Amino acid sequence: MRNWLVLLCPCVLGAALHLWLRLRSAAAPADQLALIPRWESSHYDVVVGVLSARNNRELRNVIRSTWLKHLIQHPTLSRRVLVKFIIGARGCDVPVEDREDPYSCRLLNITNPVLNQEIEAFGLSEDTSSGLSEDRVVSVSFRVLYPIVITSLGVFHDASDVGFQRNITVKLYQAEQESFEGTIVWESQDLQGLVSRNLHRVTVNDGGGVLRVITAEEGSLPHEFMEGVEGVAGGFIYTIQEGDALLRSLRSRPGRLADHTRSLRTEDASLEEESGVYGDIVFVDVVDTYRNVPAKLLNFYKWTVETTSFDLLLKTDDDCYIDLEAVFNRIAHKNLDGPNFWWGNFRLNWAVDRTGKWQELEYPSPAYPAFACGSGYVVSRDIVHWLASNAGRLKTYQGEDVSMGIWMAAIGPRRYQDGLWLCEKTCATGMLSSPQYSARELTALWDLKELCGDPCQCAAR
Repeated sequence: MRNWLVLLCPCVLGAALHLWLRLRSAAAPADQLALIPRWESSHYDVVVGVLSARNNRELRNVIRSTWLKHLIQHPTLSRRVLVKFIIGARGCDVPVEDREDPYSCRLLNITNPVLNQEIEAFGLSEDTSSGLSEDRVVSVSFRVLYPIVITSLGVFHDASDVGFQRNITVKLYQAEQESFEGTIVWESQDLQGLVSRNLHRVTVNDGGGVLRVITAEEGSLPHEFMEGVEGVAGGFIYTIQEGDALLRSLRSRPGRLADHTRSLRTEDASLEEESGVYGDIVFVDVVDTYRNVPAKLLNFYKWTVETTSFDLLLKTDDDCYIDLEAVFNRIAHKNLDGPNFWWGNFRLNWAVDRTGKWQELEYPSPAYPAFACGSGYVVSRDIVHWLASNAGRLKTYQGEDVSMGIWMAAIGPRRYQDGLWLCEKTCATGMLSSPQYSARELTALWDLKELCGDPCQCAAR
């Protein structure tokens, strides 16, 4: 009896394995199965990390059907490269309509709006006689999170009873952004300066949450003063526009939240299914928003160091055209290897934006250190190890490309400048990467590449 069991066990295991493979083949289309890597190498020449948003499945599928499919079917490159999509493990639990902006996951915290009356944006404490300072220019920046009407611009009362005897100018500058961002500037042409109130004695009336002034610390206003004075010279008065619409929006929040929660569950299930079919996704422990992209990148570096052996790491985005064969040819031709090495197309003396999508509130300098365009760059293994080991101490900034530049300024890598990593959406013969394409445009580029060897055009015959 025992001998029969010994003979039957391999047969049962083989039949079970065959049945599992048949079921898996039936569950996934043939073209999908062709894209699933059949091997796991012990070492890779290049690991490719593709930053991707959770809802960008169409772009990921285009990559799988174009350059990634070509790579997997390549007789030599297929075992030299590992490609992974980098996706945040969690979606933002705040509906888009209820966020402060499209780039973060902060709730637009309007709870008790002040309607049908004028609101003084900046208020003074009762004791305003002390802590005065003088300067010729004072300014403060703010952001409007729901439409308001500014009815008055002015200055605080002078300490004397006779009023201001000086030439005072008050200006409002609006930044051209999706939400209103502006700066109030108070200027005095008088050499004696402009009387201002101590920064820490001024409070903000946000109208119930419609106005945000980025605070330097709790209870204080930020300062962007030309002479460094920590004070404000005045403020503005405003009313909330379309208050009834705002109240309706607030009342409908619970329903939006319930719908959004269901959508997140559906998205989670879809991503789990996608990951199971293709096996090419790394879920990193962050909420998937634009502001968290630097954290996504650091988490991927940690994953790469902990799970793979490699020489170089190539970072790109899911909306970018990439020519991996050209990358390998250039590595061989230019001997692009060695330690402490960074290869890309570098922006130098790039001005720091203080508003909009690329708003930078953390980096104090007016310009960033050199950073590579986000469409593609390559770094050596030791740099990735350094980033992974210091991930918990590295500060993240508004974008992953500028964050990388700030981090690299600490170690001073050898930079290899290469204009074939394109920074803008354009097509150039021999390009290594090009950004900001739709799924249809990426497919068209690759079709030309396969047909004519050039993604930009087919030469006349």
